[in-house]
Amino acid sequence: MEEFGIRVFTAPERTVAVLTFVLGGVALGTVSGLTPGLHANNFALVLAAAASEIPGPPLLLGVAMLAAGVVHTFLDAVPALALGVPDAAMAATALPGHRLVIAGRGREAVRLSALGSGLAVAVALPMAIPVTEAMTAVYPTLRAHMPLVLGAVVVLLVATERTARGAAVGLASFAAAAALGWATLDLSPAAPLAAGGMLTPLFAGLFGAPVLVDALGGAGVPEQADAAVTSTRRAVLAMAAAGALAGAVVGYLPGISSAIAAVAVLTLTPGSAGDRGYVVATSGVNTANTLFALFALVAIRQPRTGVLVAFDEVAAPLNLPLLVGTAILASAAGFCLVLTVGDRYLRVVGRTDYRRLSMGILTLLVGLSWLFAGFTGVAVFVVSAALGLVPVRLGARRVHLMGVLIGPLALGV
Repeated sequence: MEEFGIRVFTAPERTVAVLTFVLGGVALGTVSGLTPGLHANNFALVLAAAASEIPGPPLLLGVAMLAAGVVHTFLDAVPALALGVPDAAMAATALPGHRLVIAGRGREAVRLSALGSGLAVAVALPMAIPVTEAMTAVYPTLRAHMPLVLGAVVVLLVATERTARGAAVGLASFAAAAALGWATLDLSPAAPLAAGGMLTPLFAGLFGAPVLVDALGGAGVPEQADAAVTSTRRAVLAMAAAGALAGAVVGYLPGISSAIAAVAVLTLTPGSAGDRGYVVATSGVNTANTLFALFALVAIRQPRTGVLVAFDEVAAPLNLPLLVGTAILASAAGFCLVLTVGDRYLRVVGRTDYRRLSMGILTLLVGLSWLFAGFTGVAVFVVSAALGLVPVRLGARRVHLMGVLIGPLALGV
């Protein structure tokens, strides 16, 4: 099995096998990335459940999972930009990417996202070994004090709210989400897919549905201007590099999302802050997290993403050279796909009845919740969606709802 990493370039049949599974993963990552509410984690867990029925060794199945996960991190920015765009009057409280779309800079935002992810890969790969060695050295200390570490993350989120009201609402939202996570994460409801779980309805409700509900009265995607990137090369590279570093931390710490890491990045780099910097940083964190999580799995044997949990479940060998090569190929494919699909996605959504589209996506999220967690998942989705509407309406960021994971983890639940 290890021969796949050593002889892949000298044995044509092995090369064909690897490329076939990489392309299969790219296809799965494309579907999940462009489908709101669907994640590469879902496909990876389904593949893990059906591993005995799929021809090919566990290593190649793991290759497909990793490729899907990497491509997803490139493409998921496209529907995030195109869907859930609120009315222009709500631009001040909209997501940074949506504010760019409202201003007619959606095509630029697509390219900023692609640059953030692509440059993060370029920065992360040479940093991977030294950063992994450093994180491995400090990880025992972090693990021993994980509640304090996660508590510091909560303090950062609350302290970076612009107003005292926002900080209070953020803290209350975090507590409510933590209680929801404590009550639901360990549930194992009957569902059509045996590889399901509660994360799909929780995240679709907390972060997906509220954005769509807020956009029901919006005009959708307006006419977009040219695709020129107006940020300086230095600013884009700086934010991508900062995102890559933050992705390294996220790859080792449980419960920390790309949005949380992006908040930290923008707090520490105020000169490059703004909507464009947020798009670059978030994309960079998202993609770098996938790469560093792979090295974290090798170093500390702890899978930090759903894709790598599935990878671990099929007992795929940790053939690092082959897996890094897979990540590079998948990154190149993801970068090209963003540039190819992004503008078309914006145009198609812009020509569609936005209210019907938003209702259709909400229906899809309900369906996915049922598919992965049964009727219990649908109920959790509804409760999560109601909670997800609260923070922004009361003047706080929705990122505090990551308490759904951080709270139970900090309490050791």
